[in-house]
Amino acid sequence: MTIQLNADKNLSIHQAFGTKLKDLLTDELSRFSEHITRIEVHLSDENGSKKGLDDKRCLLEARLEGMQPIAVTSFSDTHENAVISAIDKLKSSLTKILGRLRSH
Repeated sequence: MTIQLNADKNLSIHQAFGTKLKDLLTDELSRFSEHITRIEVHLSDENGSKKGLDDKRCLLEARLEGMQPIAVTSFSDTHENAVISAIDKLKSSLTKILGRLRSH
């Protein structure tokens, strides 16, 4: 499973934070790793340099073998919280989709 991190022009992903995100994604999505070929993480700050509530966005796109990609989005006050929330949404979606495949 390849993990690709992307950020908008308003922020940069430092190496330590990037490593932390990759480790978190690898741990949380390990039970789906045989089906996922690549995870793309898109982080952005919707307000740029201005302050705002829940303006940090994380879009996770999971590319699955032989299937259409699955994308989920989450907003929060920090990028880390947005990533954690998006991971929960992605796990829920993957559980449903892969569960349907197993039952057929």
